[in-house]
Amino acid sequence: MGATIAEKILSRRAGRAVAPGDVVVIDADYAMANDGSGPMSIRLFDRLEMPVRHPERIVLVVDHYVPCPNDKVAGLLKEMADFAARHGIKLFRAGDGICHRLMPEQGYVRPGAVVVGADSHSTTYGALNAFAAGIGSSDFAGVLATGRLWLQAPASIRIELAGALGAGVYAKDLALHVVGEIGADGGTYRVLEYGGAGVASIDMEGRFTLCNMGVETGAKAAVMPCDAVTERWIRDNPHLEDAAAAGGVAADADAAYAGRLAVDLSRLEPMLAAPHRVDNVHPVADWQETAISSAVIGTCTNGSLEDMRIAAAILAPRGIASGVQLLVVPPSRQILAQAIAEGLISVFVEKGAVIVPPGCGPCCGALNGVPADGGVAVSTANRNFKGRMGNVNSEVFLASPATVAASAATGHITDPRRLSDV
Repeated sequence: MGATIAEKILSRRAGRAVAPGDVVVIDADYAMANDGSGPMSIRLFDRLEMPVRHPERIVLVVDHYVPCPNDKVAGLLKEMADFAARHGIKLFRAGDGICHRLMPEQGYVRPGAVVVGADSHSTTYGALNAFAAGIGSSDFAGVLATGRLWLQAPASIRIELAGALGAGVYAKDLALHVVGEIGADGGTYRVLEYGGAGVASIDMEGRFTLCNMGVETGAKAAVMPCDAVTERWIRDNPHLEDAAAAGGVAADADAAYAGRLAVDLSRLEPMLAAPHRVDNVHPVADWQETAISSAVIGTCTNGSLEDMRIAAAILAPRGIASGVQLLVVPPSRQILAQAIAEGLISVFVEKGAVIVPPGCGPCCGALNGVPADGGVAVSTANRNFKGRMGNVNSEVFLASPATVAASAATGHITDPRRLSDV
């Protein structure tokens, strides 16, 4: 019997054949914590009175509270900075970006690697053919002390893609479709393994989106094949000059899966997740004319330069509807600089958008753009749980950058294909 991508990566790291259900103790290539999880991990680790085993493999990121909202949080951020300085650990400071953008962008992920993060959306990094998973604060403290982690090898669900996405339909629409089909707990402790001829038509930014949202099915990880798209992204990343796609892992033709889902990309249409569940997925057309009060473009899920281009192209000739607040959230300093250089930020500012510093604020409700009671937001983020954006008396819809931009332009949920020039 053959093996899945995840099984092969874990077997390689464990030094033996690993099957679903096996418990393994393995080295982590890199481990990340942010300001939402890092301070707790640091306190747990300090109780051990041990040195950091591999400080060069640890990354700390300040991204949830940007800019710092109060003195209590300032204390937590200082705690992280002091710890990083004391142990020689890389620290990305406020404004550098969101952890899930920075880890691949700055070269901490490569094919065949094992990368973990003390944040559930660490599944994002599987887009680069790595085994990437979220871990708890106590597990991260263990990695600090030993450089290793334990886990039970998960079985995989194969998602077979055919065809290509049509005009006005994007990877976010596919991600929502997958979550809707599998359900919020249908992928619990599984790996979502994407494959099939259609996967070649999904660019790397789209793959990041798909893997980011894999955890919304309950999945432990999500993974893409290593192919020409992967190789091109590695070549174009100056932080990965010494990396090679030779570390890439492919699934065997006779690998066993816990489930399968076939998707014909050409048949998909713009989708959204309606309140208050990510798996409450419908065609955008079903919610046409639902009035909105705010819109969010960006975050770690859909803040790529490509996403910014899509949104700016829709808004440039139209502007933002009266009564709608549009927040634009670049996921990293690099993306922000590129968007400025291309004139995209000028488009957003001229049309009346609010540019938010790179960070998680509007997505997790920590700060920046909390909706009012009765407010209706449409966002490119990854979760729409009740209160997710900071107010339990508001509603959040999730959609693609094109759908969010079209909705911001019209003042109500809008299928971007209904706009004549999209």
